[in-house]
Amino acid sequence: MQIIAMLTMLIDHIGYIFFPGELTWRYVGRIAFPIYCYALVQGHIHTSSRPKYLLRLLLIALIAQVPYNLALDPGGLNVVFTLLLSALVLVLLDKLPSPWLGLPVVVAACAFMEYFPLDYNAYGLLLVLVFRYTRSYGVVIAHFVLNLFYFFYLRWEVQMLSIVPTLLIGLLPVYWGALERHRIPRWVWWAFYPGHLAVLAIVRFLVSDEWVHIEWRSLLNLG
Repeated sequence: MQIIAMLTMLIDHIGYIFFPGELTWRYVGRIAFPIYCYALVQGHIHTSSRPKYLLRLLLIALIAQVPYNLALDPGGLNVVFTLLLSALVLVLLDKLPSPWLGLPVVVAACAFMEYFPLDYNAYGLLLVLVFRYTRSYGVVIAHFVLNLFYFFYLRWEVQMLSIVPTLLIGLLPVYWGALERHRIPRWVWWAFYPGHLAVLAIVRFLVSDEWVHIEWRSLLNLG
């Protein structure tokens, strides 16, 4: 599972940076984010220390921010901030007697995430909630409805393919469990996101002189 998430995310980012007109890379990349959302929920449920878990997410987000700006989006906040805020919402919801009482919290968090330039915005939080509070056929239906909403809301056609890993999680848990048993060292899982962004930023720097002038000026607000 972890290897699939990392490889498909790498393919997605390579396509976004170097082959923006070829959507095949982006279609493959849609597999990654649901796996990370599912992994976040599992980490939330099974971690021995939620404060340490949240702190680790914060550190990864901070370390990844500059590589993310240089490689992908000069003005945005990387996806680990999206996952961190989603994890904070999960902690708040767990303190309530019913998740439905947390609806104002979810609405406020979605508004916050739509206002700031977070990767995936409120979609990320809503997908995390799907994995936290639905099971089996329910998780597939909820994810499909979420994708359908964003298809009409933001024309996210490519995002419809993100339901592929959810089909395995919800409908074929035996096969998904077999994938989950193949784990990599924790430090590789934690370091891959900022690490691969740093490598892609360096490669982009080396292959594009134009990028040096455009992206740095945008990042530093000098243009």
